[in-house]
Amino acid sequence: MKPFRTTYAAAALALAAFAPASHAAGVEVLNEGFNNLAGLSNWTRVNHSIPAGTGWFQGNPDIFAAQAGAANAYAGANFLGAANGTGLVDNWLITPVLALSGLTTLSFYTNRDGTPGFADRLEVRFSSSSGSGTDGFDTVLRVIGGDTSFPSQWQQWSANLTADGAGRFAFRYLGDASTLNYVGLDSVKVITAVPEPSSYLMLAVGLGALTLMRRKLLK
Repeated sequence: MKPFRTTYAAAALALAAFAPASHAAGVEVLNEGFNNLAGLSNWTRVNHSIPAGTGWFQGNPDIFAAQAGAANAYAGANFLGAANGTGLVDNWLITPVLALSGLTTLSFYTNRDGTPGFADRLEVRFSSSSGSGTDGFDTVLRVIGGDTSFPSQWQQWSANLTADGAGRFAFRYLGDASTLNYVGLDSVKVITAVPEPSSYLMLAVGLGALTLMRRKLLK
């Protein structure tokens, strides 16, 4: 009977060893539709414009309606980020601190007023810092508009990165106020990966079986 027991234990361990190590399952850690921007205490709005004017605000449905939800359920920013629409706009909308684990996907929708003659620009940035300042956002994930066209209808965008631990994303609307008009941001989602426990459970079962068989063989 010893050969049978030894083979059984070895097979159990082999099954655990050759199981997939960790299939990543997506976990949604952020889903924001901006129904009430002013009520989002865990989001941060920073206006570094010179001179500072209006920060990000609740969307204006008279310009265009939201991508989803109520007509005004989106975040808006415009050339008045600089006081009186004169100067340099540098307007930030920053997510809460998020717990990230491995491959992470940020997705969102943007839109702009289609009046010709303007070059709206939106940067999407990432920081591994949990601080509320803007200095740590040194990873640029996307640049929409500026020298390239900014779609004048709702369009979904996404960006992927690998990050473990705390992280924040920022939407930065910037440029000379004379070149800017009006943009909207909606349906921001962040999905991060976590290891599935099934593979670890299988490994534990295999090791347990091997230990049990070894004890029997020693009797």
